[in-house]
Amino acid sequence: MEALNRQCKSLNGSKVLVLGIAYKKDIDDLRESPALTIIELLQKEGAQVSYNDPFFPYVGHGRKYKLEMANVPLENLQQFDAVVIVTDHSSYDYPWIVKQSQLVIDTRNATRGIESPKIVRC
Repeated sequence: MEALNRQCKSLNGSKVLVLGIAYKKDIDDLRESPALTIIELLQKEGAQVSYNDPFFPYVGHGRKYKLEMANVPLENLQQFDAVVIVTDHSSYDYPWIVKQSQLVIDTRNATRGIESPKIVRC
């Protein structure tokens, strides 16, 4: 929310892409994944949330979540107000993602070594 505010944008109504929803890097396990909670919190605040994860073409519902969302391709990243890196899969091309995105919020230090005013590390 703070990163969007710095760009004079509200989280409510913003398009947000969550990058990586697996529990850990390079695995296909959703159990206890923080991304599921993050998606729900963003939606609760009014964000239009999508996700991309090479291990999950679709996320339905489980004991603690009900998302019913399909994986979106990493095309047209500029359409999103923010890209939030939650799981730092090795297959992602982070320099390309930063270049194509308006704002990247990196929660995993996946963009280390990349310098850009578009990156907010937390």
